Amino acid sequence: MNSRRLCIGLFGFGTVGRGLYELLENTCPANVELRRVCVRNIAKHRDCEVDMTDNADDIFQDPQINFIVELIDDADASYRIVSRALREGKPVVSGNKKMLARHIEELIELQGITGTPLLYDASACGSIPVIRNLEEYYDNDLLLSVKGILNGSSNYILTKIFNQGKTYSEALREAQEAGFAESDPSLDVDGWDSLYKLIIITVHAFGTYVAPERIFTFGISGMNDHDIRFAMEKGRRIKLVAHVEKLSGNRMTMCVMPQLISRNKYIYSVDDEFNGVVIKGLYYDKQFMFGRGAGGHPTGSAILSDITACLYDYRYEYKKRNHPSGAMPEFTDDVTFRIYCRYSSPHDLSLIPFDRISESYTSDGFNYVVGETSLHALHSVADELRQRGIFVAAYPGD
Repeated sequence: MNSRRLCIGLFGFGTVGRGLYELLENTCPANVELRRVCVRNIAKHRDCEVDMTDNADDIFQDPQINFIVELIDDADASYRIVSRALREGKPVVSGNKKMLARHIEELIELQGITGTPLLYDASACGSIPVIRNLEEYYDNDLLLSVKGILNGSSNYILTKIFNQGKTYSEALREAQEAGFAESDPSLDVDGWDSLYKLIIITVHAFGTYVAPERIFTFGISGMNDHDIRFAMEKGRRIKLVAHVEKLSGNRMTMCVMPQLISRNKYIYSVDDEFNGVVIKGLYYDKQFMFGRGAGGHPTGSAILSDITACLYDYRYEYKKRNHPSGAMPEFTDDVTFRIYCRYSSPHDLSLIPFDRISESYTSDGFNYVVGETSLHALHSVADELRQRGIFVAAYPGD
């Protein structure tokens, strides 16, 4: 029987923070106590019977608090909280994927110096324990790729479009009304949330850290009815997909972009706010993980899992970064693949150098090509593609 007791100081009481609080109230896990919560505005949370403060020092200077949980939106404040916890020897769980995507290398080093663990499984895929599985089960050289739907909000919108015939604006409004999308949905629909998660996953999948600005990221906010109709005519659905893949020559590539997914792919049927992750490797081929990627209780359950893991001194070992060979794969975007591109004018089309065009169509209101280009070429003109309202999607084979 584990006699260790965790006395938690919690930062943040939004959707996930409140979800964690309710889980703790309902399950009453042994040896885990929520002692105090730090929030910006105490008056907003008068309905909860928990000790509130708006001063971080009240958490860190409380001699009974020996564990920190950080669940706030502000990436800079998140970094200050997490790094302070590690320096002060307090184990910490974080859900801030933007902060981790920017600072994960530094925080790995800080863990090594202080010997204090940081866990963050909930930051990547909500209730899906993808990071811990990559750490424990896929901790060898057999892993080839990780690909999937990592953002529940954008997937909810796409489900409404392709399953119920909603327009993009109608589906976005429903997602906002259901609480799956913010009033400013750009973090989700433009792919940035998926990008941050992909960076974290890649560190555990292959050991390599790649800064966000190096990775081609393109979302679904520029999608229109023509693109939806094209996908349906081809028997496909558009999904916002994050992808990291190991290549020959000890290289790897990464991107986040819409993909035209055929019916025989696992993620074709991942609907609503759910996430789906396909892990591919030598000899075991493909394995699929599926679960809720958003919401207070699903994400709160992943936070709780990290908390209870710390009762048994669990920590990430970053095995791929500490591989005996010391040869982590190098990132490259020198990769050619097939895309669908919808554009308005010949000048728009000239932005993308195609190696080969296999299909094209022009009309008064709708122009598109299907052809092969490089990830590097797309990345170099990504901002201009968005500004001109050009829509691109990967178009893999069946």
